[in-house]
This record gives sequence, structure tokens and C-alpha cells, in this order.
Amino acid sequence: MLRSMRLLRWSLALLLLLAGPALAAAPVTLLRVDGAIGPASADYLLRGLEHARDEGAQLVVLELDTPGGLDTSMRAIIKAILASPIPVATYVTPSGARAASAGTYMLYASHVAAMAPGTNLGAATPVQIGGMPGAPPEQPQGERDEPSKPPGDAMSRKQVNDAAAYIRGLAQLRGRNAEWAEQAVREAVSLSASEALEQKVIDYLARDVADLLRQLDGTTLATVEGDATLSTAEAPLIEHAPDWRGGPRGGGCACWR
Repeated sequence: MLRSMRLLRWSLALLLLLAGPALAAAPVTLLRVDGAIGPASADYLLRGLEHARDEGAQLVVLELDTPGGLDTSMRAIIKAILASPIPVATYVTPSGARAASAGTYMLYASHVAAMAPGTNLGAATPVQIGGMPGAPPEQPQGERDEPSKPPGDAMSRKQVNDAAAYIRGLAQLRGRNAEWAEQAVREAVSLSASEALEQKVIDYLARDVADLLRQLDGTTLATVEGDATLSTAEAPLIEHAPDWRGGPRGGGCACWR
């Protein structure tokens, strides 16, 4: 009898030992963009999502502080987020940071939109690179043609209408405030983090990454490959800092909160 009990204890201990790695939470990949959105940051984020898949990550957290950037780079990033089988949480941090212009679109595209206290987003009206359009040629004296709108106006209206439809579609996809999103494009309005949470522009207000992961624990998110339930309260972080290309260094830095 005593021998049987000992064998049972050893068997249970062995099972727990073998089950340990399987029960451990999948990692969370941590990326960081601090500055304008351009080709380098797009390359970094796209490669970061690839690293996350290779690492078996359950979630990608993108820490963001940007004044905006190029439309083409922003759209490449958003396409990658929308197609990602791993949910992406874009988190505007630290306090004093912003997700202006292109950053607002990225927040709306992400599976999770979060901000730290003391941050802001908005002012998402598209602007032309290279300054204001040139003035129309002067009319010879004596001609009294009806005033016409500058040729750049039609193009500006097209850009604004396209951008408004784009961000409204992202808002509807993620169930966020579509009316305010369109205002951010057409009227360049902005919100503080607390106002954004109150108006359902974002999903979470978090002091830091650890606080965000605690709030996300147990949440189920829809991805292109189906629903994913997060187990982030005790998940290890794998951080990928940008390298000289603006992309994540291979291997990453495994960290614990």
C-alpha cells in the first residue's frame, strides 16, 4: 500500500513536470514606434509581426508615439494588422505621447486600442507633401472672369473624402466611434485619452504595459483565423527593438513584467 502511494505521488509529480511547459502562457511580442510613420517603421512593424508568428505569440503590443507620417506606409501597416492571425494591441504611451494623423488610423485598425493617461489622438486630416498648392496664374488686367476655386481644392476634397471613408470603415470593423473618426479627418479634432475612452474611440486606459495585459487577460478577440482568447496576466514579454534598418532585431529580448 505504501509503495503504491509513493508510485502515485511520483506519477503525479512527473505529469505536472511534463505539463508545465504546455500550461505556460504563450508570449507577448512587444514592438515600439517613436516618430514619424514611414518606410522604415512600416518595414519594422511588418517584420515584427512575422517574428511574433515565429515565436508563437498570443498578442502583439505596439507602443506608439507618432505625429503622423506617409499615407502609403500607414496603409501598408494597416493591411498587415488587418491580415494578422495574431491580435494587435496598439498602445499610445508614455504620458505625453500622441497618435496624431496616421497614428489615429492605426489605433482604429488594431484589434485593441489603448492609451496611457496624459496622451492624445486625432488631427487626422490628410495633407499634401511639399507645402500648399501653387497659386493660380494671374489674369490679365481688364478680364473679369468668375472666380474659380484653386485647382488643388478638388484634389484635397477627394483626399479628405477617401480618408474619411477609410477610417469610418475601420471604425465599423472594430465597433468603435465612427462619427468621431470622421470628424478627426474632416475637422482635425483631437481627444485626450480619458475623453477617447468615454467616447468609445479606444477600448482601454492603462498606466503601463503590465496594467494593459492585466486588463486584457481572458478577453476574446476576433482575428482572420477565428476568435483568440488571451491569457496575458502572467505572459512573458519578448521585445524587439528596431535595428539600423528600422526593423526588429532577430531573436528579441525575453523579459518578464
